[in-house]
Amino acid sequence: MKYYRKFRIFSAIFVVTLAITSVTSSWDWLMSIDAHWFSTLYGWYVFSSMLASGTAVLIILLIVLRRMGYMAHVNSEHIHDLGKYLFGFSIFWAYLWFSQYMLIWYANIPEETVYFYERHKHFSTIFYVNLILNFVVPFFALMTRDSKRGSLILLPVSVIVFIGHWLDLYQLIMPGVVGGEESGIGIPEIGITIGFVGLFLFFVFRSLARAPMVPKNHPFYKESFEYHTQY
Repeated sequence: MKYYRKFRIFSAIFVVTLAITSVTSSWDWLMSIDAHWFSTLYGWYVFSSMLASGTAVLIILLIVLRRMGYMAHVNSEHIHDLGKYLFGFSIFWAYLWFSQYMLIWYANIPEETVYFYERHKHFSTIFYVNLILNFVVPFFALMTRDSKRGSLILLPVSVIVFIGHWLDLYQLIMPGVVGGEESGIGIPEIGITIGFVGLFLFFVFRSLARAPMVPKNHPFYKESFEYHTQY
């Protein structure tokens, strides 16, 4: 119980620190690319993308490990909760996407509309595919209860959401860096992504191999099997 309280305090501090640093980092690393444009929703927009894509990756890893026989203690109730998180964070991301776009479009101020004008003109396909993959697909695919309780639908939707937020990050960066004339998705973009994914999986699986995956001494371990989610 001593370690549980200690980790709980550290977790709370980490969540607050992550929320603040991720938002401020998005201002410095991403929004500053378009130096003459800014949005008060930008930090939360990027943060919501991190929540949705992070949940998608967690679901993918969990289902893969479960099929390999390492997470047999995970049941459909746990999977259902993660499916609801993915469903909810996708709606939250779409809400911020629409709020930012609608306010800028409605105000029609040249200093603000230039941001979306560039993406409409040279990145129109990615612009709308981004919205379809990150909102339309998870919204309709995960609307029912059964779709969030198994891997048949949840796994491919998670992969789609992960790819969708990769495209979202691409269209946040490339228009301001190289513009529409010279941009494209080729070997450098795909190769860098594969490299980082491989590095991430290397450290994740190496860490999982060093510690037991079943937290038998956790004070709420047994309690986690005695609940049922309804929606």
